[in-house]
Amino acid sequence: MDFEAAQAYLLATINETVSRRMPYRLERMRAFMHELGDPQDRYPTVHVGGTSGKGSTSTMIASALARGGKRTGLHTKPHLRSMTERARIDDIAVSEERFASLLDEMMPAIERTTQGHGRPTYYETLLALTLLYFAQEKVDIAVVEVGLGGRLDGTNVIVPVVAAITSIGFDHTDVLGDSIEEIALEKAGIAKPGVPLVVAVDNEAAFEVIADEARRVGAPLVDARADAIVVDNVRIEREAQHFDVVTPHARYSIETRMLGSFQRRNAATAIATLEELPEGLRPSPAQIESALAELLIPGRMEVYPGHPTLVFDIAHNVEKAEQLVASLRERYDDRRFTFVVAIGASKDAAEILRAFATLPANFVFTSFDIAGREAMSPMRLMRIAESIGASGRSVGDAVEALSVARRSAAANDVIVVTGSTFLVAMLREWWLVAA
Repeated sequence: MDFEAAQAYLLATINETVSRRMPYRLERMRAFMHELGDPQDRYPTVHVGGTSGKGSTSTMIASALARGGKRTGLHTKPHLRSMTERARIDDIAVSEERFASLLDEMMPAIERTTQGHGRPTYYETLLALTLLYFAQEKVDIAVVEVGLGGRLDGTNVIVPVVAAITSIGFDHTDVLGDSIEEIALEKAGIAKPGVPLVVAVDNEAAFEVIADEARRVGAPLVDARADAIVVDNVRIEREAQHFDVVTPHARYSIETRMLGSFQRRNAATAIATLEELPEGLRPSPAQIESALAELLIPGRMEVYPGHPTLVFDIAHNVEKAEQLVASLRERYDDRRFTFVVAIGASKDAAEILRAFATLPANFVFTSFDIAGREAMSPMRLMRIAESIGASGRSVGDAVEALSVARRSAAANDVIVVTGSTFLVAMLREWWLVAA
């Protein structure tokens, strides 16, 4: 099997209907991993869930662990360019050749699992491949981001040394529930007996649900909310920000090229999580500071200065949209904005656009074409925007939409490519080649 064949196989498994009753069939995932020899049990893990911030927080944790000299696996989703990005060791993605070889090796286990539980999904297969790869490469530790929810997510086959929940907001309500409390309970499903659970959730009702579940299962709760893990002395520069993170154990002086107010809270959560690791795995404060100073996360408040300035930021739910708006307001308080936006068909487009429309902004609505993923039509997005008092235009081709935005923007404006991961990934790659 070559990489093209591996991709084709995986894409053919992508269209599974997800329901509240059985979002990712955790029983099947457990059986699948058992057929593979339970590779996830061969190394310690950190498990990171939440509505927003979990990918960035996971990446920060992994970067600090690698700086501390640990061979560190990292699994985050979705990928920006290639499926291989789901399986990284010391921030290097698995090669296409190794990816294909791993999937080929897994096929007998896939067939045996299929006989008893149905064929593993796209997500389950990619996750299993990643966990197997980490075991074969003998990582010292792996950081694993939750995919959807927590309780029934495929990643919940792991028993970590520490777990974290970054935030709770309204996303995937068709699967996780219609209330903050229901969603919080699903996210809290990653709590395990005796495993510290770091909780940075500011919503009081959600925090209490998670705290109750942690007590029920016997997971020591670590409060990482803003009052407990303090961020202060914030200074914003053109291409960096400086701030201190104060925990009950230490003060960290952070200088980072990762922009956005949300990245300060993610850094605080990552630090609180790292402090809960066993001593033999835990990096020093100096190593954490050094790792964050060098880290950049593609597609997260990623800025390309110019006339106009261009920003790429994945904001595919309401919470992420509000965080992006706060960061843009902080960074560009005297600018106008043009948003190039595509949004998945299942998302709350009205509330996402309502958040963006609080800024002085125009919109160019577009789409994406990805197997197994449905985009909301640009015309529908335009009608939704008009209903909330925003103005914009519809351009079906994403590259042309960005070109239209650049032609119409003033030299001092900021163009923001946002919404769907798929749009940000596509236009970011196009921009890096075109620039």
